[in-house]
Amino acid sequence: MRELLARLDQGAGWCGVFWQRDPDGMRACLDGAEVPPWDVVQALLHDLAADRGVAEAERETGHARVLHRASLTAYDARTGGRELLGERLDMMLREQRYATERQAELTRQLAEATDADEADRVNLDLAWVRDDHERATARCVELQERLDRLDAARRPSWVDLSRTAGGGFGGAGAGSGADAFGGRSGPSRADGPGGASGMDGASGPDGFGDLPGASDVSAAAVADDFGSPFATATATATGDFGEPEGAEHRVPPQAPAPEARAPEARSRRRARGGARFAGFGGSGGSSDAPAATPEGSAANAPEAPRGARFAHAGPEPGPVAAPDREGDSGGFADDDERITATAVQELVRLRGEGRSGEAHGVLVEAAGWPAARLPELAGELHRAGLGADWATLLWEVASLPPDRLVAVADALAGAGRADDCRKLLRQGVSRPAPEMAEAMLGLIDAGREREARALLDSYLRVRTPEDAARCAHTDPGRLIPLLLETAKAVSDEHHWDLVHALRVAGFSA
Repeated sequence: MRELLARLDQGAGWCGVFWQRDPDGMRACLDGAEVPPWDVVQALLHDLAADRGVAEAERETGHARVLHRASLTAYDARTGGRELLGERLDMMLREQRYATERQAELTRQLAEATDADEADRVNLDLAWVRDDHERATARCVELQERLDRLDAARRPSWVDLSRTAGGGFGGAGAGSGADAFGGRSGPSRADGPGGASGMDGASGPDGFGDLPGASDVSAAAVADDFGSPFATATATATGDFGEPEGAEHRVPPQAPAPEARAPEARSRRRARGGARFAGFGGSGGSSDAPAATPEGSAANAPEAPRGARFAHAGPEPGPVAAPDREGDSGGFADDDERITATAVQELVRLRGEGRSGEAHGVLVEAAGWPAARLPELAGELHRAGLGADWATLLWEVASLPPDRLVAVADALAGAGRADDCRKLLRQGVSRPAPEMAEAMLGLIDAGREREARALLDSYLRVRTPEDAARCAHTDPGRLIPLLLETAKAVSDEHHWDLVHALRVAGFSA
């Protein structure tokens, strides 16, 4: 990083923004106390491309990527590194859920807006919330990848045992080890969009792709509105240098045009932190900084720049055929094909126009479809070159209630998509231990013991024995026997590790 900074004008471009907004964080990175998020390196490479040319930036990208990955490996291997990553993952999952709830609330407010000014304000907040959610999703993927790499050092690699004849989780005996999820989780690449590492799980594509804050946020907002400059680039399916597959190559975008009108009134927003910010401390106080102007928010507004670097909250995507919610299976063959094809065509169009926020709205809607429809959607997305959108959709489904999560996992396993099924369950069990415990108890109380055991089986394979022991605090009398029984079905090693963790936690196992 020192070598890269020495070749830049440190008072200009993104480098100048970083020094202005968080000089302590920049110094910590230069001193080796922290590893900069990948999007910070990515932004500096954009500055290099602007100063020295794209060819030189391309040559530096591979070298920078290797050094960044090695730095992360050393950083995460420190004592307490796994615990720190786990805490950050829990924070990102909370941020992701908050953004989902907030997006639904703002969508309702937008539909009820009575004048153009109110619609402008809601559109602005909606653009930020969509950005929050995309960044939280990308960071969750990155943090889980880093946790998987740490776990791989002391666990055997994943063994893909064949699925039972009954499909899915093999009935009530899901924990037998002979189901679609047999064996332990080994090292894996990111199970979702992104894959570049960052200090807080910052994620961005290889190469130097879109600039930091690359989802519906303007460069001016980064300079004025960020509590910390280190925002992660939203992940997409990328080519060699971070551009979406099939997309026209873009040079580093310029600052927003002067005529892009900013609203006079500052909208009231949640304190900046979490998904969009990768600062070195906790979230700060409230932010009063000016916000980016959403494009096309008023009929007489001048046309604002489009694309990843600018706040875009234009018209909502055209209506995608509404999912039929009468059940998870049966009688939908023709409708499924039509609805799936319509959704994929809409995503291709929105991605081609650079309207990532609206494309994400289509994915959020698809996550609520009947479970039996999603395997077909997975195939269509991959055939259309939208594999990254499928990875994002898996993360959306992983945030659903446990019964829906397990239903989709069953459908994927039954359709022969065992890898996707395992990814979904690994992501779904990344929830905090108390939440997992409540979810399992809720499934059991509802008579869904098979689903509860399937979820617990995956949880024990992915999370540490200490995490499993923390689940027991919610209801020791009911959960400890279930935990021990499921761990025994996974392997003797899992069982004894859990027994030890329970004793350390103060339980008599």
